[in-house]
Amino acid sequence: METQKKIHVGLLFGGNSSEHDVSKRSAHNIYDAMDKTKYDIDLFLLTKDGIVLSDAATRRVFNGEAEDDVVATELPKLDMSDPLAPIKNLALAKDIDIFYPVVHGNLGEDGTLQGLFKLLKKPYVGSGVLASAASFDKDITKQILTHHHIQNTKYVVVTPENREQMTYDYLSEKVGQHLFIKPANQGSSVGIHKAENEREYLDGLADAFKYDYKILVEESIDNPREVECSILGNENPKASKLGAIDVPKSDTFYDYNNKFVDASGVTFELPVDLPVDLTKRIQEMSLGAFKALGLKGMARVDFLVSEDGEPYLGEINTLPGFTNISLYPKLWEVSGISYTDLIDQLIQLGFDEFKRQSEIHYDFVALDAE
Repeated sequence: METQKKIHVGLLFGGNSSEHDVSKRSAHNIYDAMDKTKYDIDLFLLTKDGIVLSDAATRRVFNGEAEDDVVATELPKLDMSDPLAPIKNLALAKDIDIFYPVVHGNLGEDGTLQGLFKLLKKPYVGSGVLASAASFDKDITKQILTHHHIQNTKYVVVTPENREQMTYDYLSEKVGQHLFIKPANQGSSVGIHKAENEREYLDGLADAFKYDYKILVEESIDNPREVECSILGNENPKASKLGAIDVPKSDTFYDYNNKFVDASGVTFELPVDLPVDLTKRIQEMSLGAFKALGLKGMARVDFLVSEDGEPYLGEINTLPGFTNISLYPKLWEVSGISYTDLIDQLIQLGFDEFKRQSEIHYDFVALDAE
């Protein structure tokens, strides 16, 4: 009997965002879980400066060599006068069947890599250019959610142009005295602050502007429950069981430190026991947001549930983490899909969407020569 050809996957991770090391952890877990009888895998590390390393160099980092040392030996091999130098190493794997981006934050979730894959005419895992970009921008996301009547928190956008007018007193009247300050285009709680007075607001805003030129100032929900839902699929997505995150009282919110650095004080309820009607409402809101934003493949949807049981959609992650404590795969595990099967399904969904897009026709009307 003829042996079935393995699928050649390009696993791309790293990037120039604050989530660089998180991405590396996710890629390790995905690589380890992939069925090596089904897949041949090339590894591509996107450096902190946005340069794609070769499979051989990437494996050196994967095997424990210091990334900065490997980068220092590899970059001189590239002709940086070549405009394609940053991605030149992708040419070393000419027979990639599908790309699997695991680049969290900038480049990976903002549509940049998806545009590259489209130019390369290659299937890839996850959402497309527009859906990724819209979901990465918290302001655009909230505009779309509001248009589709999906409940989210009140907010005001602060930019360098209106910064002087957006005083703490003004914003307190608009969204409440307890404010959350968030860069519109960052992930994993980077640059996020809670402010309860003018000094905290000004300090938090100054830090947030290091990460973006568009800042959201949101209302704060008193003593919220953080609940998450994982979505899987393309045109007919399905929602996982729900999970809850319990953050130590000493922490004001689920920040970068207790997500990735020291999660010892954080506990998870997987699945979480919520009233049936609330569970159904959160799942329906998650699916509604997934469809409204045009997402494909996967997403993790984060909610704040108020003390009186009202769910507010907080954030959507189109390339959620796959670290040891990441909830996207964990929620599917408790919903009956193993880590390895989840990866198989995500890769197949990538092929399915590529085929669907390839069936779209483009007409080229020739102009008569003068």
